[in-house]
Amino acid sequence: MQEFMDFISNNTMLSLVWVGLFVALIASIVKQKTAAYATVDAQGATMLINREEAVVVDIRSKDEYNKGHIVDAFHVLPSQIRDGNTASLENHKSAPIIVVCKTGQTAQESANLLAKGGFERVYVLKDGLIGWNEAKMPLVSGKRAKKK
Repeated sequence: MQEFMDFISNNTMLSLVWVGLFVALIASIVKQKTAAYATVDAQGATMLINREEAVVVDIRSKDEYNKGHIVDAFHVLPSQIRDGNTASLENHKSAPIIVVCKTGQTAQESANLLAKGGFERVYVLKDGLIGWNEAKMPLVSGKRAKKK
């Protein structure tokens, strides 16, 4: 035990970094376990879309959306979700909702807000459109969006 204490006192910065990493790891695990959404990969998303008529919500910028998005995806900005402006999705509260961003990171906050807003089954696309592209899944480009 004395050697452990000597190590900590001689390597304060290194010890603090290790404690910080441990706390961040625990916080990440707790956040993931208590999230109001689930994560789904490209294959799982395809199954939800085909079998359960899941609704895809793309939260990227309009330019990114127009360059390429999942077929029939709704384009809703994160600011609209924060403001509760989700009228285009209201008819789909009980359907699976798959929130999509570029990497899968920024979609988490929007997914939590949708779940808190009464949407029953909310998912985040793992690795976002990057993961979708890596799985060789199709995208459409232009302004083609699902009819509202």
